[in-house]
Amino acid sequence: MNSFTSPNEQNSIVEAAATSIRADANIGKLLQDAGKLKPQDMERVLKLQQEQNLRFGDAALKLGLVTEADIRQALSHQFDYPTIPASEASLSPELTAATDPYSKEAEALRSVRSELLMRWFNDGRRTLAIGSARADEGSSYLAANLAVLFAQMGRKVLLIDANMRQPRQQDIFNLGKGTGLSDLLAERVPALQVHTIKPFQTLSVLPAGSPPPNPAELLARPSFGALLSGLETSYDIILLDTAPSQLSSDFQLIAARAGGMLIATRRNVSRLAPLAELKDKISFTGAQVVGAVVLD
Repeated sequence: MNSFTSPNEQNSIVEAAATSIRADANIGKLLQDAGKLKPQDMERVLKLQQEQNLRFGDAALKLGLVTEADIRQALSHQFDYPTIPASEASLSPELTAATDPYSKEAEALRSVRSELLMRWFNDGRRTLAIGSARADEGSSYLAANLAVLFAQMGRKVLLIDANMRQPRQQDIFNLGKGTGLSDLLAERVPALQVHTIKPFQTLSVLPAGSPPPNPAELLARPSFGALLSGLETSYDIILLDTAPSQLSSDFQLIAARAGGMLIATRRNVSRLAPLAELKDKISFTGAQVVGAVVLD
């Protein structure tokens, strides 16, 4: 049976083919710009691509000129999906969502992100606290990776390290020591100063700042609530990393301001009694326990 295509269908086919060619060309240029391919390599890849009707990346892989990781990195640039190769990362390897975005850990964290979008951020809420009962249960890890994951969606995200007793975000994002939340609340700095995290242009971090003698008193000030209210007009999502409940009651002040808290737990580390106590203390503030995440 003969088949015919209309002029419109023919145009669509031609346009699709042209798009595919442009995509392959972009992949090649990205790999070359990244130093993964040399000009003479490009010729070899193009020749094999034509001979065997392969995609550019598949041809480069077949020749052994690039790795799967190189291709994924190029694709992430092409689709505007910011990631950081682990070998080039100046950030902590704890940022799984950035340095190993195709791992099972990153995929599990994406599931958490989806749940939060549906259950918490879907009706105008913008702020969420993240905490734990113990210091070794991974709340800072969870907060940092969720911040990256929301930024990868194009959301404008602010991660605030509100754990002024044992801050971690300055180390995870390699920010060094400097001013931050404590200095702002103590009125030691004139204005808010946040760090934009490259290559995540929509992700900013406000570190904990100078170690204060009175974290709870600073968080109890009206200026903390006013700060969050003002920031909610500028950011799509605000995540607050809090001190563990076994260390202080700071988390209750933060949960009350945020309206909800996500609890980080760790397999074979967390115990039910402290978690139940943490849940009760969060509820006592009037805030909602949004859920609990079990980390390995």
